[in-house]
Amino acid sequence: MNEELKRLITEKSNEKTKNIDRVSVREKLKMINDEDKTVPYALEKALPEIEKVIGLTVKSLKQNGKVIYIGAGTSGRMGVVDASEIFPTFGEANAFKGIIAGGIEALVTPIENAEDLETNGREDINKIGVTHKDTVIGITASGRTPYVIAALERAKEIGAQTAAISNISKPLVKNVVDVSVEVVTGPEVITGSTRMKAGTSQKMILNMISTVTMIEMGKVYQNLMVDLVVTNKKLEQRAIKTIELATDLDYYTAKNYYEKSGKLPRVAIYMALTGSTKEEALTRLKNAEGHLYKALGEN
Repeated sequence: MNEELKRLITEKSNEKTKNIDRVSVREKLKMINDEDKTVPYALEKALPEIEKVIGLTVKSLKQNGKVIYIGAGTSGRMGVVDASEIFPTFGEANAFKGIIAGGIEALVTPIENAEDLETNGREDINKIGVTHKDTVIGITASGRTPYVIAALERAKEIGAQTAAISNISKPLVKNVVDVSVEVVTGPEVITGSTRMKAGTSQKMILNMISTVTMIEMGKVYQNLMVDLVVTNKKLEQRAIKTIELATDLDYYTAKNYYEKSGKLPRVAIYMALTGSTKEEALTRLKNAEGHLYKALGEN
């Protein structure tokens, strides 16, 4: 195990930050910032694989399946955070789920040995009710986390689609998934601290996967959130503003359509632009698979 860890690029010492303990605070910040700048460029090389993952996630959602992120430590937290933000942003309560090794407690209190428990990985897949309609995405900076690999193997046995996000080239987890996303972020600013560049890249990738998946499911019109869930005054104002932006209506007219639509911005926009009733709007949107631009006959 020790020899295996030594070979991981995420565990190597970063020559550019070897004196970070003895330079000024400003210089420390510049070192971190300079290293962070390399992350988007490393990620760019993996866009073709990320596109393939989105093909899996969209397929799952179109057949009423779900997308499940699973990881340990920082990787698990990234998955849980991204999944938790889908409902308020896109109005989908069950589309994305996040699992972290060690359970909810591990979100705030590190449970470092949880990543080694293969049995728990398999059990967590069973508990969340994975089916052949789902896509399970394992997140593991090292590409070798036992908990994650076991979970993905169990998902495969069930017949689910699988993918992995790693921060090394040719990770061990590649052997058990349909798609392997490998973003090589290199040695960390602080040796082995993958909560830094590796974690940043994981958050960026998950943002891409969930956002583009939801766009493909018709949850965005132009670049507007048209299915956001209104749970407070701020979000109500955002919903009305969305209608204003999409229709060029004034605030009070947009608010009137918002109320008449049952507080559904996507429906309100269609009603405003076509003069339709709420029922007519719902029918046209259903026929267009939720895509507002298609329902409106736009290219």
